[in-house]
Amino acid sequence: MVLLYVVLIVLIAAVLWLIGAYNGLVQSKLRVTNGWSQIDVQLKRRHDLIPNLVETAKGYMKFERETLENVIKARTQATQATSVRDKEGAENILTGALRSLFAVAEKYPDLKASQNMLALQEELTSTENKIAFARQYYNDEVTRYNTTVKSFPTNTVASAFGFVPAEFFELKDLSEKEPPKVNFA
Repeated sequence: MVLLYVVLIVLIAAVLWLIGAYNGLVQSKLRVTNGWSQIDVQLKRRHDLIPNLVETAKGYMKFERETLENVIKARTQATQATSVRDKEGAENILTGALRSLFAVAEKYPDLKASQNMLALQEELTSTENKIAFARQYYNDEVTRYNTTVKSFPTNTVASAFGFVPAEFFELKDLSEKEPPKVNFA
C-alpha cells in the first residue's frame, strides 16, 4: 500500500512538473512573439516615414533619381518581408539605401536646411533607436526561450510538444549596427 502511495506521489509530481514546464515554454514563446511584434511596430513606423523623406528630398535632388528609387525599392522589399531572416536582410538593404540618400543629401544645402527634412531626420533617428531597443529585447527573449527549449529536462517537453528554437534578429554587417548618420544641421 505504501508503495502505491509513493508511486502515486511520484506520478503526480511528474505530471505537475510537465504542466509547469509546458506552461513555462508557452510563456517564453509568447514573450518572443511579443518582442517580434515590438520590432514590427517600429519597422512599420520607419517604413511609414520613408515616403515623406523621399518626397521632401525629391524636390531638391532632381538629378539623384537612382538614389531615391533605391530607397523606395528597399522600403518595398522591407515591407513585404515576412520571416525573421527575410526581414533581417531587407532591413539591412534599407539601412544602406538610407545611408546613400543621406550621403547624397549632403550636397544640397537647401535640403539640409529644410524644416520638413530636419523634422523627418529627428523622427527617423528616434525610430532607429526604438528599433535597436526592440531588437535587443527580442533577442534577449529569444535567448531565454532557446535556452529553455535546449536545456535538459525541458528539452524533452519542448520536442514532445513541437517547440522549436526561435531565430535571432541580427545585423550581418558590423557597420550597420550603428543607426544611419543623418546630419542636416
